[in-house]
Amino acid sequence: MAFKGWPVEAVEFYEGLAADNTKTYWQEHKTVYEQFVKEPMEELLVELADDFGPGRVFRPYRDIRFSKDKTPYKLNCAAHLPGGYISFSADELMVGSGLYMPEPSQLQRFRAAVDSGKSGSELQSIVATLRKDRYDVGAHDVLKTAPKGTPWTTPASTSSSTRAWSCRSHGRSGPGSARRRPRTG
Repeated sequence: MAFKGWPVEAVEFYEGLAADNTKTYWQEHKTVYEQFVKEPMEELLVELADDFGPGRVFRPYRDIRFSKDKTPYKLNCAAHLPGGYISFSADELMVGSGLYMPEPSQLQRFRAAVDSGKSGSELQSIVATLRKDRYDVGAHDVLKTAPKGTPWTTPASTSSSTRAWSCRSHGRSGPGSARRRPRTG
């Protein structure tokens, strides 16, 4: 079956879950999740597999063991592909790609490329263009000091002082972005 997007029922499912994030709500609406949220995500992954490789949908349950927030379910459906990440919620559709949790050797190569004159300035130009086009380009796990051997004053020091990079595009998926069915009763 071809991916046709997420229907209004998917947005309504997450709006309801946000209002009542309980096991009771989940069990009463699990078929809605399976049919209108998870199934479209799996269809999208099948369509993207030829270009990006096989993807997988993340589980909808939160790990609450060490969290102060004990709500049991995630308020989005997310999936990972070898080349990126997709997340759907009542408020937005987000796609992204980047460098997350690289091996030490990958991180060392990345930092060397960032600090090199040619590739470092190319990266700065690409990031500027992406930001101009309203992509969210950012870093995760930014270090408080420059990595060993990298002077903090180099133009690329900000780029090389991170352990992960991402580029994301956000779009609305909530009210006003889909045709909503009138409520009855």
